[in-house]
Amino acid sequence: MCDERPSISSPVSATTEAYYDSPEADSFYADIWGGEDIHIGVYESETEEVARASARTVETMAIRLEGLGADQRVLDIGAGYGGAGRALAARFGCRVDCLNLSEAQNERNRQLTREAGQGDHVRVVHANFESIPGPDAVYDVVWSQDAILHSGARERVLSEVARVLRPGGQFLFTDPMQTDDCPPDVLQPVLDRIHLDTLASPGFYRKNLTSFGFEELAFVEMPDQLRAHYARVRQELEARREEMVQRCGVDYVSRMLEGLGHWVAAAARGHLTWGIFHFSKRR
Repeated sequence: MCDERPSISSPVSATTEAYYDSPEADSFYADIWGGEDIHIGVYESETEEVARASARTVETMAIRLEGLGADQRVLDIGAGYGGAGRALAARFGCRVDCLNLSEAQNERNRQLTREAGQGDHVRVVHANFESIPGPDAVYDVVWSQDAILHSGARERVLSEVARVLRPGGQFLFTDPMQTDDCPPDVLQPVLDRIHLDTLASPGFYRKNLTSFGFEELAFVEMPDQLRAHYARVRQELEARREEMVQRCGVDYVSRMLEGLGHWVAAAARGHLTWGIFHFSKRR
């Protein structure tokens, strides 16, 4: 896989990159959302620390990859701060490429990877998962946590995943989704906040991944964890409001609190879902 940065594939990608590279967003996700992981947690209680619950998600997913070897390669698309990549490298001894659009997050990933002494196993690549750099059929596993929703070209992302996976390779991912029976227009407050027109659904992933030659191994659906996570993050931000206003500004904090509230409300109404999808590419 080359280290060259490809051109942005869609306008949504440009908006996403600019947002996550902003100092306000970087401070919020590093200080409130967990620092190593930027995804939905698996909570044992509604007051559990965000970072611990987020790490448990990685652990819960990694169990499905038992048998992953030191000679195998993993690609994490939308890797954020690289917590999953470091955890997989430490657990299995595998090589992990962390592909991510935000250079601010990538720099933190590189620093944390150096501090963990994992530079020989974890590589950070500044790139767009709508156009993954590198040849076909080079990875044994593609991993992703709550990143694909940010694409304006999700079918292209799935096509790229199929392209870079070896036959028999595994695709393991999570994503915040609308339910298959979600009424039209009810998610507009959520979509406006993240600058998207739609969210994917379980049916969307099943249909498209089947068409790209994948077989579904499992879907562990946990919508209550999505609601719990956004509520817990909102609670933490509210508790540290004064501190975060100093770092991010009152407008950013106010908008974030409002946006997190929309996620919690939509999840409580049963319009959102989340879980662990596990697919295998047919040989």
